[in-house]
Amino acid sequence: MEKRIAILATNGFEEVELSSPKEYLEKQGWKVEIVSPESGYIKSWAATDWGKEYKVDKELKSVKASEYDALVLPGGVINPDKLRTNEDALSFIREFFLVGKPVASICHGPQILISADLVKGRKMTSNPSIRVDLINAGAEWYDEEVVVDKGLVTSRNPDDLIAFNKKMVEEIKEGKHQPAL
Repeated sequence: MEKRIAILATNGFEEVELSSPKEYLEKQGWKVEIVSPESGYIKSWAATDWGKEYKVDKELKSVKASEYDALVLPGGVINPDKLRTNEDALSFIREFFLVGKPVASICHGPQILISADLVKGRKMTSNPSIRVDLINAGAEWYDEEVVVDKGLVTSRNPDDLIAFNKKMVEEIKEGKHQPAL
């Protein structure tokens, strides 16, 4: 069964945290679209400097969570910092949680979930630099390569991408989970 997955990103996303999940999901035969508040192209961050540009498939203002089976939130420092103050992005993310659709977030990506008020009581991991932020927002934080909690998949950094991608696909294949809101 074909699935449709949204990757929500803006300028400054960590390149491999978007490219690796996107390629892995496409290998499943699924349609993967980069959704962004920007139109045209968004520029990646590649470890220590600006990386490649990626084509935006859909502008955030023109999509709804109901059009997708799952959501991926790549990290990087700049990307989540911009998206966490974008009310359209926060509303889009909340829609996935409201109906129990899988969400996968890596590295600094969970910062967006903090701003969307979606981490309280959830088991999660992230880049260690935002561990305290997640704990203060009510999450149970674990230093593990991948943590899954009712359809929410989180990982620490690009070193965890193999485990992250596998768990993300498992959760998407399972489909909807108990709504989190």
